[in-house]
Amino acid sequence: MQRRKFLKLSSAGMLVPALPGFINLTQYARYKTALIGCGWWGMNILREAIAAGSSKVVAICDVDQRYVKSAASEINKLNGDQPKQYKDYRELLQKEKPDLVIVATPDHWHPLICIAALHVGAHVYVEKPIGHTINEGKAMVKAARDTNLVVQVGTHRRVSPHNISGMKFLRSGKAGKIGMVRAFVHYGGGPGEKVPDSEAPKELDWDFWCGPAPYRPYNSVIHPRGFRQFMEYANGQLGDWGIHWMDQILWWTEEKAPRKIYSTASRQIKNDTTDAPDTQVVNYEFESFQAVWEHRLYAGNEAEKSNVGCYFYGTEGTFHMGWLDGWTFYPSDKNKPLLHEKPTLHTVDNNNIKELWADFLSAIENKRRPVCDIEIGHRSTNMSLLGVLSAKAGRSIIWDADKEIILNDPDANALLQRPYRGSWIYPV
Repeated sequence: MQRRKFLKLSSAGMLVPALPGFINLTQYARYKTALIGCGWWGMNILREAIAAGSSKVVAICDVDQRYVKSAASEINKLNGDQPKQYKDYRELLQKEKPDLVIVATPDHWHPLICIAALHVGAHVYVEKPIGHTINEGKAMVKAARDTNLVVQVGTHRRVSPHNISGMKFLRSGKAGKIGMVRAFVHYGGGPGEKVPDSEAPKELDWDFWCGPAPYRPYNSVIHPRGFRQFMEYANGQLGDWGIHWMDQILWWTEEKAPRKIYSTASRQIKNDTTDAPDTQVVNYEFESFQAVWEHRLYAGNEAEKSNVGCYFYGTEGTFHMGWLDGWTFYPSDKNKPLLHEKPTLHTVDNNNIKELWADFLSAIENKRRPVCDIEIGHRSTNMSLLGVLSAKAGRSIIWDADKEIILNDPDANALLQRPYRGSWIYPV
């Protein structure tokens, strides 16, 4: 093995025997691992799975063969594996019977693939948000419990050191009684421009990409990586970034969910091919505090100290849980010092996937639920989806967290799921 490759793999946390010649680095791997969704984020996860040393990558799958071929080439360079290549996840699951499955597709595919993987006996690492509608999440939780398998959701801030210490700070009472939390994501941008529909690339099965969601003509803005701003396939900024910060709120509070939700959403500036709201505000009423979500996709500026995170407003001061800027506590008493902790993030995309994957493996080996268990991911996803649902309904909604229904509003309650296209069957 070349010394350069040895050092690279060793620094990634892989144990490489000091033997001459090429060594099959996964010959002792414990888990047959499959990746479904071979794009940017899926490969971020798989690289950490490979670095952990417990995975033999037996198969990869994507409806866009460009990503499959690129992923296969990189995997072979990383550890020598030669995974079988698939376009249909169902064929992969039935033929390969993997032990671990990574689901890193667009949002609208997460539920069906996750549930199918559980039914063939695989533990699942599924990206957030766990689904496109709330009842899909209920079905995912049920499948995980019925099969007694581990499902880790990719809300990696649950294992980020500054988020963990920040939660300890808040729970210690040092910020006092929290009466309000404001969660927000503000990124700049402008009106944008219209991009016409076109023929899909020959390597892409566009009909399969749309899958159970409504079919619309291919547009290069949607794929690759633009789908989150199209409401047929995702739920905009609240359904993407919002999950992380809704999860921080639910991690902190002992309450399971808000009881009343009211949202307004609109497109104030954007005039491009996307259709998700560029401006949204949601009010979440809990028993013991109020929470607010707000986002905009324009007007980036230097006037605001932070453009993402949560402000926890307490009687002893204001606590900001951030991302690239760590956390900061601003005491109400001006004679007390400001407190700050820097983040500890991995340089590639500033994440903590490595720690979350380690917890995933530990949960499997110790037969426990992971730190981002599917039920936790379901509740955090729900909080975002309830904001989206209220905006669609055009009114406030009352949420029963135990029964997972909207009270006294049949029309709004019908929005907890949506019809699936063609022969695809909505999970129950």
